[in-house]
Amino acid sequence: MTVSRRSPIIQAQYIKLSNKRYMKLKTIYVCQKCEYESSHWQGKCPMCGSWNSFMEDTINVGKAEKGLSGTPRNIRAKEPSLFGAAKKQSQIRIPTNIKEFDRVLGGGFFPGSLTLLGGEPGIGKSTLTLQVANNLARDHKVLMISGEESLEQIAERAFRLGVKENEQNISVVNEFTLEAILGTIRKAKSDFVIIDSIQVISSADMAAAAGSISQVRYCTEKIMEMAKTTETPVILISHVTKDGNLAGPKVLEHLVDTVLLLEGDRFQQFRLLKTSKNRFGNSSEVGIFEMDEKGLNEVENPSKQFLEGRKENAMGSAITAAVEGTRAFLVEVQALTSTTNFGYPKRAANGFDLNRLQILIAVLEKYGRLNLQNQDIFINIVGGIRLTEPAADLAVLMAIASSYLKKPLPKDSVIFGEVGLSGELRKVSFAEKRAKEAEKIGLNRIISSTQFKEISEVLKTI
Repeated sequence: MTVSRRSPIIQAQYIKLSNKRYMKLKTIYVCQKCEYESSHWQGKCPMCGSWNSFMEDTINVGKAEKGLSGTPRNIRAKEPSLFGAAKKQSQIRIPTNIKEFDRVLGGGFFPGSLTLLGGEPGIGKSTLTLQVANNLARDHKVLMISGEESLEQIAERAFRLGVKENEQNISVVNEFTLEAILGTIRKAKSDFVIIDSIQVISSADMAAAAGSISQVRYCTEKIMEMAKTTETPVILISHVTKDGNLAGPKVLEHLVDTVLLLEGDRFQQFRLLKTSKNRFGNSSEVGIFEMDEKGLNEVENPSKQFLEGRKENAMGSAITAAVEGTRAFLVEVQALTSTTNFGYPKRAANGFDLNRLQILIAVLEKYGRLNLQNQDIFINIVGGIRLTEPAADLAVLMAIASSYLKKPLPKDSVIFGEVGLSGELRKVSFAEKRAKEAEKIGLNRIISSTQFKEISEVLKTI
């Protein structure tokens, strides 16, 4: 390798490839938020304004070897086809026989699909993929490639989960070099591939460390090319940042067909499998699992599970109906108010946006005429669930009022509705679906914007 310095800032590298050609690499810096490129590191991104978001990357700026016609050699132009002449090819999905997992995928895996699975450390990504591999191994050959865990660690987890009857169709290899991984996949001729994880894979053709932007992008592109040409479904496990976002360049999410996120509190039993992108199905579905010593189990009736152990006539407790994807389920919202010992009251929320909580408290003080200026207020969403939709506003507000007034909310009631800054209640989507889910559990009293228009009217029901 020889290095040629073009300027004090930009460093170009020439790397000799196996086919006696040279690849010219240039060092750049890319913003992790908006993908703005700069020739030098900057503390603040001039495009999106993010601080300390630039990471070093390398790109190939060498010119492709061209023929006499001016087009790159060994590349043949294709004749475009009209839509009317194009024939649709029917593809059969590959179900995993895990209902919650198939629900999120839209029915199963497509041949040649590339799925990205992310989640916090210890949330259950490897456990879930091993259970998927065990189910698929009944009729298909599955190859698991791990660059983070040894074969002994994977075998120990498989024994704990009870992977025995189908273990003859599951092959495991420990490898983190891209070229060796692609060669292993082609040699094994498996029907399904799981790779853990994309951040530890590196290619000898890239002069960058494993986990860097250039390595992650290049390795994903090569794995995607292999998946499409061999029609082999592939699951890529990915790390996440401290903010809960997928680690690596944003282009990683654009390359894959499906993006799955396994969420939940690692110290709680429930896990939510969500999809933020799905080229083969609904991109807003959610699957609910319960973690125990035998792995992740499907939750068939999430409303009953989330409300299990709830005290009757408890002060500061409200039930709301949340909607994720095409399903609705009931969740308990708990609130606690306590007289503060300091001049500035404390507000804290677990599973609910803190800024939204501050707004609701201000609305409750002004239009509900409750003096909360000397009250510490704490909100908890039971089960480790995180409520992000505005339909949970009214339930949070009513739970706070119930705790402050020391009166329980009406029995057998479900509360949902969006709260405006003027103290009005606004309609929410899927109101009928929420009401039907409440009726299944035996909760027949609905408190929403359909019956009430102002906050002051709802507080009279306490």
